[in-house]
Amino acid sequence: MIGDLRGIERLPSDTRLAVTVGVFDGVHRGHQQVFRVLEETARRLGAMPVAVTFDPHPDAVVTGRAPDMLMDRRERIERIGRLIGGYVVLQTFDEAFRRTTADEFVERLGGGRNLAAMVMTKVSAFGRDRGGTLPVLREMGAAQGWELVEAPTLDSGGARVSSARTRQLVAEGQLKTAAELLGRPFALVGSVVHGEQRGRELGYPTANLDFGQPVALPPDGIYAARASWGGPAVLDPFEVADAVVSLGTQPTFGGRVRLMEVHLLGREVDLYGQRMRVQFCTWIRGQRRYDSVDELVLQMGSDVQRAQQVLDECETC
Repeated sequence: MIGDLRGIERLPSDTRLAVTVGVFDGVHRGHQQVFRVLEETARRLGAMPVAVTFDPHPDAVVTGRAPDMLMDRRERIERIGRLIGGYVVLQTFDEAFRRTTADEFVERLGGGRNLAAMVMTKVSAFGRDRGGTLPVLREMGAAQGWELVEAPTLDSGGARVSSARTRQLVAEGQLKTAAELLGRPFALVGSVVHGEQRGRELGYPTANLDFGQPVALPPDGIYAARASWGGPAVLDPFEVADAVVSLGTQPTFGGRVRLMEVHLLGREVDLYGQRMRVQFCTWIRGQRRYDSVDELVLQMGSDVQRAQQVLDECETC
């Protein structure tokens, strides 16, 4: 990974560039294929691979509602950087940028620099009203002296691998199929915040996660998981632990707010303020309301035992 930059204007002006553009939420296998083509194109042309991604999601500005995100921004940047071995540009998407045409975007991208190639798929587009389609960019590249490389899309299970499809699978609880599209188990990253301390009172302390944005969540329930935190990067944690995740509204206590609580197995650590990544492994059971706290605590003990058994046997988690 060469580095990440805030804004396309920060790209070096004396470097030949091979560029791809997209949100790349989830960095799924379809995205990974695009990045392989980008890396191969950059190597062939003696250029630096560059991936331009956006924050916030363009839909937040264009439609007023962003989709539930599959991946934390920091993890997205880290994963892309490791895949392409070049620059990852995080471009702010605001009203001013929304009005940027495809021509203007390419001009800003290549201004003072040597744009060698752009890598896009047939479903990719950028610029105002998504005007930068594959045919438009191919014509533009021919006129300006850079190459337009079409990366193939990827199908799985008879349908195209996409972020939207992956979000739907997660929402339906089809985590195994979602993992096939992602190329790894589904995971979320959040900040550990103070809660009501109810888990600690019951003998099962939990870390409550705040995501700071709408995120894709599986159905309410209890899940076996692996948690990681600390370290210089999301993907280079200092600590990893088996965990049980409770996702829901705490129905036994009449709760109404949906919470994600993480109990570490065999560990008790002060995690407040830490960024924690939680990788979902297996659904254990659904949420339900218990008639007494004692009944709930007994079930929690069974959940911990079941989760540990699952995690001990799991080879992909």
